[in-house]
Amino acid sequence: MTLKHFGRLTPVLLATALAGCGPLVQVGGNTPPPDALLVLRADAQRAEWAGPTPLAETLSVAVPDVPAELQTLRLPVQVSAATLQYLAGASWSEQPNRQFQRLLADTLSARGLPVIDSRGGAVAGARALTGHLREFGLDVRGDAVVRVRYDAQLAGPRGAGTVSLRSFVVEEKVASQQPAMVAAALNRAANRLASDVAAWVKG
Repeated sequence: MTLKHFGRLTPVLLATALAGCGPLVQVGGNTPPPDALLVLRADAQRAEWAGPTPLAETLSVAVPDVPAELQTLRLPVQVSAATLQYLAGASWSEQPNRQFQRLLADTLSARGLPVIDSRGGAVAGARALTGHLREFGLDVRGDAVVRVRYDAQLAGPRGAGTVSLRSFVVEEKVASQQPAMVAAALNRAANRLASDVAAWVKG
């Protein structure tokens, strides 16, 4: 077999290999729809608007960038250093980075920070919190844990020419790999991480 022919067969062989990985993996769009969709919710209640706020005190929270494995509604599972699968039956209602952005904004607002919804585009906050959601899934290497990693960048105030950088990582053990249990653990981990980010931003 020539290298050219092997290259043509590689996607087929890959699909066949993944299909044989057991019930953990879910590939393609022909699987039955999930019984329920998974969501993230902030534990803290977003503060109500309380009149005029100086623009210099405001903050915008951007939707985090994500790697390719998180550009999906599926829930990634790290099974080895170089192997990733998706949890069967698990499907987010919306991409996790968009849900995480709202959870983060709600947590910051509840801590007394005036957060501007930057999705409208009319007004930008004096400071901007951006970042990269590098991990948001289940890791079954050894003890099963969910892991959330957010590399944050805090810029501003505008014109100050400064930026602060910090990585946040939160893990939580899971006793079951059922989608609802894994999602609940990820929700708790995301809320813990958001609280850490809020303390950093306020400090």
